[in-house]
Amino acid sequence: MPTAPPLDLASALAAGPLVLDGGMSNQLAAAGHDLSDALWSARLLADAPEAVVAAHRAYFEAGADVAITASYQASFEGFARRGIGHTEAAYLLASSVDLAREAARALPGGRRRFVAASVGPYGAVLADGSEYRGRYGLGVAELAAFHRPRLEVLAAARPDVLALETIPDTDEARALLGLVRGLEVPAWLSYSVVGGRTRAGQPLEEAFALAAEVDEVLAVGVNCCTPEDADRAVALAAEVTGKPVVVYPNSGEEWDAGRRGWHGEPTFRSARVGGWLADGARLVGGCCRVGTDGIAALAAEVAVLRAQRAGA
Repeated sequence: MPTAPPLDLASALAAGPLVLDGGMSNQLAAAGHDLSDALWSARLLADAPEAVVAAHRAYFEAGADVAITASYQASFEGFARRGIGHTEAAYLLASSVDLAREAARALPGGRRRFVAASVGPYGAVLADGSEYRGRYGLGVAELAAFHRPRLEVLAAARPDVLALETIPDTDEARALLGLVRGLEVPAWLSYSVVGGRTRAGQPLEEAFALAAEVDEVLAVGVNCCTPEDADRAVALAAEVTGKPVVVYPNSGEEWDAGRRGWHGEPTFRSARVGGWLADGARLVGGCCRVGTDGIAALAAEVAVLRAQRAGA
């Protein structure tokens, strides 16, 4: 009997919700790695790739269906500042996809695991907290020129999806949405938000609407925001775009860019996932400070909800 072709991400989403992983940086830091470098977790693509594989594997073992690669803060410009040339930088970007695949292969079979290639915002490369503000002083064309080379390399590595994530500004969203056309790899677009607006202050209705007619975008939503803001954004994203929603907030603590540290109390709770799914979410997970325990609890909650719906 011929083997069935592997399930693509869009087909998997149609069959039911998928669980994303949690924060790559906190998983690496918990393993003892210093992430104070401007490249953040992307530094380990060069210096300790085995640590990246271990972090992905830990999230898969916790129940994640989708691994987000360690390329969030990776760029040709960022690597160049560390003396890494264009050819090696392209190799490291592509390797982020390969390392996530390696982690998936190391686990027992029986279920399909997916890889999302992280495309972080321009502000992340500045390593000064700009990704929490947007409004960099660059136009759409300039932002497209920055993102195009890394997007092309990541797409050529054939991830299951490009994760256009933590986008603070509609100008940057416009640049990225223009670039994903024709890459032949689907994408999701997720904004970083405060209240009902992007970090740069634009209304979320307008921000989500930019992706509504882009066929390459299979999901729209939010990440790296508080769980409370995520709760409010999911139904709006579904209503505005008619697409599946992706949602992966941080722990609820707040990042102090000046002190480079987190403060406050965590409010991430796996019990929130029922509301997200009811409002249209199909890709659910955690971002900064949400670790394997949080993803395990979320995956267990999703499994219960799947079973309930199957028995209804």
